[in-house]
Amino acid sequence: MSPSKIVILGAGIYGVTAALSLRQRGHAVTLLDPGPLPHPLATSTDLSKAIRMDYGTDEFYMALMELALERWQAWNLHFDETLYHEDGMLFLAGTSMAPGGFEYESYTRLQKRGHPVERLTSDRVRAQFPALAAHRYPDGYLNPRAGWAESSRVVIRLLEEAQRLGVELRAGKTFARLLDSGSRLVGVETTDGVRYPADYVIVAAGAWTPTLFPHLSAWMWAVGQPVFHFQVPDPARFRPPNFCVWGADIANTGWYGFPALPDGTLKIANHGPGRRLHPEEPRTVALDEEEKFRAFLATTFPEIAHAPVLRTRLCLYCDTWDGNFYIDHDPTHEGLIICSGGSGHGFKFAPILGEITADVLERKPNPWAHKFAWRSRAALATEDARFTGE
Repeated sequence: MSPSKIVILGAGIYGVTAALSLRQRGHAVTLLDPGPLPHPLATSTDLSKAIRMDYGTDEFYMALMELALERWQAWNLHFDETLYHEDGMLFLAGTSMAPGGFEYESYTRLQKRGHPVERLTSDRVRAQFPALAAHRYPDGYLNPRAGWAESSRVVIRLLEEAQRLGVELRAGKTFARLLDSGSRLVGVETTDGVRYPADYVIVAAGAWTPTLFPHLSAWMWAVGQPVFHFQVPDPARFRPPNFCVWGADIANTGWYGFPALPDGTLKIANHGPGRRLHPEEPRTVALDEEEKFRAFLATTFPEIAHAPVLRTRLCLYCDTWDGNFYIDHDPTHEGLIICSGGSGHGFKFAPILGEITADVLERKPNPWAHKFAWRSRAALATEDARFTGE
C-alpha cells in the first residue's frame, strides 16, 4: 500500500498504538485529541491496568495475550523502564474450583498451554499473602506470568515515541465533523474550524466514540465502573512478594485490585454491569459505593477495613454488545476505520493493537483481526462468561 495521509481521533492507548504502527510503515499520521495529554478522563489514564492472559474457556484471548506479554517485556527493554511489572496475579475462588468456573477453566487451559500456574489452598494463600483473609477462599491459583502496567506512564512514553518517529500530535483539538467528497471521506474538521485532509480517518476515541458517532450507539456505549484508592498504613504488607494483582472470586463478585504503590496507595475496583452515562457527565461514584467497598475489605483484607480513602474514580469503559473490540472499516463510511470498544479489557493488548489496526487499514491478512471485524448483533453466538475487567 502506498503511503497515505491518516488522521486519528483520540490519543489514548488505541490511538497512539495505531499512530506508531502506521508511521513505522511510512504513512503520514496526524493524531488529534482535546487534551491535555494524557487525557485525564481517558480510560487508559490511570495508575495501573492488569496484564494477564486468564480468560476462562476463551483461548483466543489467551493466545493473543501470550504474544502481548512477550511484547510488554520488549517494551520494558526498548524504553529502558519497567512499564510492565510482572509480579504475578492471584485468582481466588469462593468454593473449590470446578469445571465451568472461571478460575478452573483458566487454570486448566493455562496448564495445557505450558504455563507455570500454581494451585493454592487457603493455607498456602495465608502463608504467601498474609494480608488476605485466606479462609474466605478455599481454592485458587497463582499465575506468575502476569502483573500490571503503569498505564498513564505507558501512554506518555508511547506519545513521546510517536512524536520522535514523526507523528504530528495536535492536542487541544476537538472533533467537529467528517469531511467527504461524494461517498468517500477526505478528512475532518475540528471545532476551531481547522480542516485536516486525510485518505483515512481512524476513530479511537474510547468512551467518546458512540457520542461523536451516534450511528455506533447500537454497537457500543460508555459504562462507568467504580475505583477506590485507599491509603494503607504498612505498604510492605501490600507489595510484592507479600501481595500481587488479585481477583477475589472475580466472575461472581467483580472484585479485583493491585499491589500498593511505594507511597501506600492501594487501588481496588469492582467490575460489574456499571452504569451507562455520557462521557462528559461528572465522574462521581455512587453514594453507597464506599459502604460496599468497605464491606468487601472487612471480609477479605480486614486490617484495612477502615483505611482512609485517598480518591475515587469512575472508570469509563467503551462496552460493546458482545465484549469484543471493533477494529475495522466502517461499512457506512468509506475511509473511516473504527478502533474502539475496549469493553474493560483492551489495554493489556496495547503492544499488539497498533499492528492489528494497521493491517486492517491496509487490508492485509492478520491472524487476530477477524475477532474484531464489523459484525451485526444478530450474529451473537453463545460464549462462556469471562472476566474482562482491568
